[in-house]
Amino acid sequence: MTGSSSGLGEAIARLLAAEGADVVVHGRDEARTRKVAEQVGAVAMAIGDLATDAGADAVAAVAGDVDILVNNAGAYDHIGWAEATSQDWIRTYEVNVVSGVRMIQRLVPGMRERGWGRVIQIGGGLATQPIAMQPHYNATLAARHNLAVSLARELKDTGVTSNVVAPGAILVDTVKELITTLAPEHGWGESWEEIERNASRDFVPNDVGRFGRPEEIAGAVAYLAGPYADYISGATIRVDGGTIRSAV
Repeated sequence: MTGSSSGLGEAIARLLAAEGADVVVHGRDEARTRKVAEQVGAVAMAIGDLATDAGADAVAAVAGDVDILVNNAGAYDHIGWAEATSQDWIRTYEVNVVSGVRMIQRLVPGMRERGWGRVIQIGGGLATQPIAMQPHYNATLAARHNLAVSLARELKDTGVTSNVVAPGAILVDTVKELITTLAPEHGWGESWEEIERNASRDFVPNDVGRFGRPEEIAGAVAYLAGPYADYISGATIRVDGGTIRSAV
């Protein structure tokens, strides 16, 4: 489980461990990663920067034989077309796309040999419905979705599947802090219930009227990781309250 030392990744690691999986928690900050690993009862913790080959080698060595790979590690910023340099584009692609490819290259061959496995990319609605801001980040999400389908075709008849879970706006701690800070200037209200309802209306209009919860994304990952998802490959499960307006 890459990028599982906080936020969404931590919630996924926590649920998979509760469901009986032997979880390896990954992060770059050793203290934070160790804390989550101990809390969820992980079998191991792996420290490494997946934006480098050396970091991916170190993480793969700790992980050993893996049957379920969840590629969640990544990063984003809040800059737009005018501010994002070519180096920002390259670095974002390295961190958000090539990092996952590195883990696929190191761990999926073993799944093939054993005849069973799950590869799950954490994508997002901006892959198919991009916005003006964060163009480099939008593009990396699209790449994650695309490579997952290509990988599913490559893994035909192997017993290994490849899918995407695409979250909407999820209420991790950093998002809640941001929304609470912005509430007064936007007039979103004083109680959290008012703030969440109004902020979700303005930022991510959806059919549920709120932000998603990390546990709801974790539930979709757990489903794809389990036996009831044997017949699903090359698919995207959107968990976004209906933010993405599409019939397919």
